[in-house]
Amino acid sequence: MSGTFIDITLRDGTTIPAYVTQPAKGSGPGIVLLHDTAGLDDFVRQTADLYAEEGYVVLAPQLPGHDPKPGGIAAENFAALVDDLRALPQHAGKVGVVGFGRGGRFATRIAAQADVDCAACYDADDVAACLADIPTIRCPMVFHFSGEGVPMQREVEAAFAGKPHIERYVYPGTVPGFIVSGSEHFDKPAALMAYSRTLAMLRKVLGPIFDLDHLWEQHCYFEFGTRDVDAVMPTMVAEPYVNHVPTMTGGVGHDQLKRFYTYHFVHSNPADTKLIPVSRTIGADRVVDEFVFCATHDREIDWLLPGLAPTGKYFEVPMLAVIRFRGDRLYNEHIYWDQASVLVQIGVLNPEGLPVAGRQTARKLIDETLPSNELMPNWTSSEGRPI
Repeated sequence: MSGTFIDITLRDGTTIPAYVTQPAKGSGPGIVLLHDTAGLDDFVRQTADLYAEEGYVVLAPQLPGHDPKPGGIAAENFAALVDDLRALPQHAGKVGVVGFGRGGRFATRIAAQADVDCAACYDADDVAACLADIPTIRCPMVFHFSGEGVPMQREVEAAFAGKPHIERYVYPGTVPGFIVSGSEHFDKPAALMAYSRTLAMLRKVLGPIFDLDHLWEQHCYFEFGTRDVDAVMPTMVAEPYVNHVPTMTGGVGHDQLKRFYTYHFVHSNPADTKLIPVSRTIGADRVVDEFVFCATHDREIDWLLPGLAPTGKYFEVPMLAVIRFRGDRLYNEHIYWDQASVLVQIGVLNPEGLPVAGRQTARKLIDETLPSNELMPNWTSSEGRPI
């Protein structure tokens, strides 16, 4: 944990502890982070640290253990939590609120009653109470529901109708607590999707906005241009990871990844390596890059063709990189390509009788007018048939 504990006083005179954490640069927009019935546990503090890494000042209070009335903690105390965040010297800019379970219900109430710029609710413990607040919520808000369907589906549909500023998402096959890593209910794909959706709203409303395109370009320049591992690593978070999906090469954590980059990637790429950009999509926390990787197999390329002696063959293969960021640093890379196409091009896989292609895959990616369906014997069977 990188934050500290402070005491804050609510408007009813109650003093409660709160965990405060901030971005590396020292200031930023604010988030009030509200826990579920488990209290201010490791998950909440780790989540606070994660949002700090994204550029936010986070105040995570230990809420009173008993609701004084069905609506939750006293209404005036909601505004006090927001005021306490704004009073922090680290805070600069707008304020959002994020809550889980019981805290999700409170986050909804704060969005309805206090002066905040956006809010997110995960699996509120009282959906009916949240729906009662929907009519007075004017700020952007996102709701996340676990399970096969939204509780009180009809009522939810009616309450959200005509409110484009309020989003809602359902994660089938999950149960409350699906975002809590290490728990029996943790569902990593769903948790990551929910996190990205919340972060997209936070970025849009609160900022900060980072130039992910430039950060990715800089990272690639150090990898393929200067081939400088000591310059590559600072572009990434303290404990990043990389996975080249077809060959499962890469590394998890700083030391393993630096070893991989130093001895098996940066200096093992052929001298004529070239990347031809095809498209790039930039989101709130990730870049999706589509390109063609071109090189001559003049050395053993550990990460791409592990264990295969150089063949001297030139190859071109379409690749897709999904790069996730935390704040202004790369967090992870998932790189995909058609390994069969590479193996065909270097002459170690005979394509005869197999639905695989060589360099044609790269050529057709760039020129869509080239023939389609040539690997599909049944394509001619549909010629002239009604459509």
